[in-house]
Amino acid sequence: MPVLQLDDVKLYYEVVGEGDPLLLIHGLGSSVRDWQEQTGFFAQQYRVIAVDVRGHGRSTKPPGPYSIPQFTADIVKLLQFLHVEPVHVIGLSMGGMIAFQMGVSWPQMVRSLVIVNSGPELVVRSPADQLMVWQRLLIVRLLGMRKMGEVLSKRLFPKPEQEIQRRLLIERWA
Repeated sequence: MPVLQLDDVKLYYEVVGEGDPLLLIHGLGSSVRDWQEQTGFFAQQYRVIAVDVRGHGRSTKPPGPYSIPQFTADIVKLLQFLHVEPVHVIGLSMGGMIAFQMGVSWPQMVRSLVIVNSGPELVVRSPADQLMVWQRLLIVRLLGMRKMGEVLSKRLFPKPEQEIQRRLLIERWA
């Protein structure tokens, strides 16, 4: 299991393929497993690097709070350790925020950005948005990540025939 020991965290990562480096950054509560379907495809032309950011997946979970700049600094240290730059970056959701931060703080390390389902910051525009944020934080803090996965899976995959997707999402958040 490849890990990079940083000051207070062990970052789990996977590298597969040959070619220009392509970094895959997952979203909140997820892991490199989110990229399973894409990794093999991209590895045909790229050196694919997927990382579990601190507190996620198989990386260690030091006490928080965590921040986008902190996640980004960890990933930059990983890329320096692997001697790869500049990289193509694909970020999903929170991973997109990390990718934006890389582009701003370390532009020399970024060859291109693909941002999926994300923006450069979390903007709460209405009381309903604020309520949703507080709900999610409360669920995670009181009931844990697995329960958050259960709540999200019902919202994202409400149809009976989507049971497999619900189960996979819950497993990834657990």
